[in-house]
Amino acid sequence: MKIESLDLPVEVKHFYENSGILELYPPQAEAVEKGLLEGKNLLAAIPTASGKTLLAELAMLKSVLAGGKALYIVPLRALASEKFRRFQEFSELGIRVGISTGDYDRRDERIGINDIIVATSEKTDSLLRNETAWMQEISVVVADEVHLIDSADRGPTLEVTLAKLRKMNPSCQILALSATVGNADELAAWLDAELVESKWRPTELMEGVLFNGTFFCRDREKSVEQPTKDEAINLVLDTIKEGGQCLVFESSRKNCMGFAKKATSAVKKTLSSLEKEALAGIADEILENSETDTSSVLATCVRSGTAFHHAGLTSPLRELVEAGFRDGRIKLISSTPTLAAGLNLPARRVIIRSYRRYSSDSGMQPIPVLEYKQMAGRAGRPRLDPYGEAVLLAKSYEELVFLFEKYIEAGAEDIWSKLGTENALRTHVLSTVSNGFARTKEELMDFLEATFFAFQYSNFGLSMVVDECLNFLRQEGMLEQDPDSLISTSFGKLVSRLYIDPLSAALIAKGLRGAGTLTELTLLHLVCSTPDMRLMYMRSQDYQNINDYVMAHAEEFSKVPSPFNVVEYEWFLSEVKTSLLLMDWIHEKPENELCLKFNIGEGDIHASADIAEWIMHVTTQLARLLDLKGAKEAAELEKRIHYGAGPELIELLDIRSIGRVRARKLYEAGFKSTADLAGASPEQVAALVGPKIAERIFKQIGRRDTVPEIPDTKSFEKSSPERQRTINDF
Repeated sequence: MKIESLDLPVEVKHFYENSGILELYPPQAEAVEKGLLEGKNLLAAIPTASGKTLLAELAMLKSVLAGGKALYIVPLRALASEKFRRFQEFSELGIRVGISTGDYDRRDERIGINDIIVATSEKTDSLLRNETAWMQEISVVVADEVHLIDSADRGPTLEVTLAKLRKMNPSCQILALSATVGNADELAAWLDAELVESKWRPTELMEGVLFNGTFFCRDREKSVEQPTKDEAINLVLDTIKEGGQCLVFESSRKNCMGFAKKATSAVKKTLSSLEKEALAGIADEILENSETDTSSVLATCVRSGTAFHHAGLTSPLRELVEAGFRDGRIKLISSTPTLAAGLNLPARRVIIRSYRRYSSDSGMQPIPVLEYKQMAGRAGRPRLDPYGEAVLLAKSYEELVFLFEKYIEAGAEDIWSKLGTENALRTHVLSTVSNGFARTKEELMDFLEATFFAFQYSNFGLSMVVDECLNFLRQEGMLEQDPDSLISTSFGKLVSRLYIDPLSAALIAKGLRGAGTLTELTLLHLVCSTPDMRLMYMRSQDYQNINDYVMAHAEEFSKVPSPFNVVEYEWFLSEVKTSLLLMDWIHEKPENELCLKFNIGEGDIHASADIAEWIMHVTTQLARLLDLKGAKEAAELEKRIHYGAGPELIELLDIRSIGRVRARKLYEAGFKSTADLAGASPEQVAALVGPKIAERIFKQIGRRDTVPEIPDTKSFEKSSPERQRTINDF
């Protein structure tokens, strides 16, 4: 099916033809035949790199050029940024594109001026809770990676959000994009959608197992040269020799970094002098963005053509690695499975070094088939690679047979709703009542019957879980209920708008009411005791130190559980450990020191600080509404967590371009406020932070001074980077 034959505006056809897209892939043609451009709901369950995004683009462009508005929902902020950059190319068609992934208690009405809005499912949910007006104008909703409804963490939010959007805009077209799953027909039936299901790929995918130097596929075998003792490195070298790149998936960050380091000497020998020069530039950028031991290791790897990629890296570092790989400079990325979750980063060959993953419940367990298929689907770059290869590694013939049966010959599992528990449901029950989707229990049940959970389980047990949620919300003063109505209280409405788990809000209110003196530790631990906070794991060497700390500061905790209650006490110690990370952060301990002390990455520090800042913001708002003590203290801590600094630096840190390291330099030199900076000479400030930063500072405070260049400014530009401004690492 040719692009020119589609029922699209001429300018859209020209846009794609000028981009070199003249003809649709078979699954795309099937989608058009089933009503994609006629406003019909559609579920596309097709392999990675088979053109799902183009389906979304065609549906959105057809709608918005006819006066509609499109919402593109993604699971991850990084994926939102990737799609936003792509859709900005539609500006030549006169289409405005916006992205909304920020604070969860804002309506973001201004973003509604755009024709296409990209948002995470959590942000979309918050926009609905805050009754954002433009949401009612949406004509097309695209749900990317919709199979993540199966995720216990993010699935319930995506599921309820889709149900609300369908109720709010019954005529809205729903386009769901999914990996190949076992029960795609069931998911399509829930969405009242036509199903496009296919195994077709634009690039042939050869899935197989490497055993004793031979790559076994379904219908062929291939020997791989063995220049080293590591079979995975041999596969990498074989790929580079053929002009390709490799993605290697590991089960842990430690293994991920270890393999990238191990492969450096072998990969470096394959590089030309020009490639080494380009890689050195990327490595220098990495060191300019971060000064931790991990970034130093990453830079060393990159100089040799390898890299690692995991959530412990900051976003700028991950983006540098991704860009270097897309440009063909970096030959190998060793990654945790996060890289398989939606980001468009294909390679000639994908190597899955470990198909087992540790579970706290059951130890090392094989990964699901769906996860394997997602990783394997990254093999083969459309229009660039003649084929793609996905390789599992076997140590015995028995394991070879097992891997073929378990992964290569098997279909992906069915996906199941995770909405039917009190933990998953209570926040959505509150939001559904608070924004008027349901005013009685009957209306609430009617709404929930439109969820995937009710579709799969025929409402089995749902009423009982809803009753548990309503009882909790009523007892905590968030809802009022009588036989004829459900009413959200001012407390309940605020909790819903703030996008916090009602249990977290209840714990915060209880903690503020029962606290004695509110110290930094008291408030930080209160934040860390909520289910919304992501806690740090306890290592064996942590127990003694943290237990001693608890004993020395017992009066600052609202409650210390008995050590004889082993599970509760260990959870409490994890809360304290996370509190101590935040304490060190706001007292300006260097990031590398924190990474080493807590055995975490820079990205983990930022993620923990972002979540804690948000929950502290919630604490401030709840204290003000309920007239509880702590509002002032929480508001100050919120800013300190944002900047990672002491209270005396806040005024300086409100100036953009001043991070906590630069702020401390200025403060110690006597520049303690904007007034002090207003009276400073350009030379004085430039000597502390460098001429470029000094010029930016003066511009922001209303001065137009020309800052003279001073010798050796390189050190100024490598000051510790400012913390990323994010909410959750969704």
